[in-house]
Amino acid sequence: MSVLIVTNVVKDWPAETTNADVVDARTYLTDPKYNELRGAKVFNLCRSYRYQSTGYYVSLLAEARGHKPLPSVSTVQDLKTQAIVRMVSDDLDALVQKSLAPIKSDKFTLSIYFGRNLAKRYNRLALSLFNQFQSPLLRAHFVRGSGNGWQLRRVSTISANEVPASHWPFVVEAAAEHFAGRYNGSKKKTRARFDMAVLYNPDDPEPPSDDKALKKFLKAASSMGISAELVTRDDYGRLAEFDALFIRDTTFVDQYTYRFSQRAASEGLVVIDDPQSIVRCTNKVYLAELLARHKVLTPKTLVVHRDNVQDLAETLGFPCVLKKPDSSFSQGVVKVKDEQELQARLAEFFADSDLVVAQEFLPTTFDWRIGIIDRQPLYACKYYMAQGHWQIIRQDRVGRGRYGKSETLPVETAPRRAVQLALKAANLIGDGLYGVDIKESNGKFYVIEVNDNPNIDSKYEDAVLKDELYRRIMDVFLKRVERRKAGLA
Repeated sequence: MSVLIVTNVVKDWPAETTNADVVDARTYLTDPKYNELRGAKVFNLCRSYRYQSTGYYVSLLAEARGHKPLPSVSTVQDLKTQAIVRMVSDDLDALVQKSLAPIKSDKFTLSIYFGRNLAKRYNRLALSLFNQFQSPLLRAHFVRGSGNGWQLRRVSTISANEVPASHWPFVVEAAAEHFAGRYNGSKKKTRARFDMAVLYNPDDPEPPSDDKALKKFLKAASSMGISAELVTRDDYGRLAEFDALFIRDTTFVDQYTYRFSQRAASEGLVVIDDPQSIVRCTNKVYLAELLARHKVLTPKTLVVHRDNVQDLAETLGFPCVLKKPDSSFSQGVVKVKDEQELQARLAEFFADSDLVVAQEFLPTTFDWRIGIIDRQPLYACKYYMAQGHWQIIRQDRVGRGRYGKSETLPVETAPRRAVQLALKAANLIGDGLYGVDIKESNGKFYVIEVNDNPNIDSKYEDAVLKDELYRRIMDVFLKRVERRKAGLA
């Protein structure tokens, strides 16, 4: 990917920079060769981004040319929007208070150069703000409020000619590190056709894929000409470098995985899990309504609110199962045996959500999990209940899960009705990667839920297909990226 530093005049960037070309704004806007350049990353360091100014048009036309500008036009608008600045201040409040606690004055300005600050103690805060406001050079202005600590008051861009002379060695170093990107300054032996980010959380005690499976994903991608790299939440600012994002991290709407998915989709990346799938699958109230509307067989289900609680016992009987809308890995899912326990659990659940899902209890020795990708069945597993428990996972006191045994079968030998039901349910969500949980009871199959981020672990879900499982998933990415690139061309 070509890297361009665009300034009003070339001397505004008074340093030699490896891995990047410096060009003045007028040349970038008028020279036909830049219109024909494909896939360039444009660092717009013009003196103003005012509407219809030269700097504004650099970012605007970069987007039209299929280049990746920093800042984008939307970022420029975000910087002007006080509501967004306040939202970011709230999201980063704990980090802000911790980072600025030693400061004695009531005002503080943080200079951010390609996600870094001259003082290493502020780097975490600098990177977080850079991830939120994608612009190469920034200033964040903080004030100390009365009684509520530090607050982010304003974020502004810095043009290249505003950088103090004493800061330039650090700016050049930060820029070179940023331009090196995922290669960390090393040269690749061969240039891959496409680049993929695989988002994971190295500290997650219950990750969707174990380390060995992640390595197999990377290997399968490489065999297809895709350079795949593991990234973490701190790499949000680098998404524009990639062609695809594969989320192998537990997804929630109200945290960074959803923001990663949204940002990647807006940048034109191929994304699994896509934002729509995350929204639809991570809320069990939505799933209950969707499956009911399309007449997909499920256990008898009731969406409970404070006005219909009295109907629950008569409708479902005891025992029944209560589910928090955003529960995952069996956490936030409880079985209640009587009215007293029901009321206690509902009071607890209603504290977090105005709606709760309740279902009849269907005792089984195992659940089916049918893996689906691109509207095709991928694998079939039997997940047996944890020993002495009614779920496949038994959570201990420290939040770690004890699993029952599992058995993976060829999709062709799994019950045909289970596979067809899984496909019907998954197709209501989209064409991504899903794991559909199904119970088999009294000769009937019932959809329990559709998961947007199914487990794929070595020696479990890949027990039948082995390495072919990972190649099939990467093949879906490859074909989608090729189609998207062909469409852009």
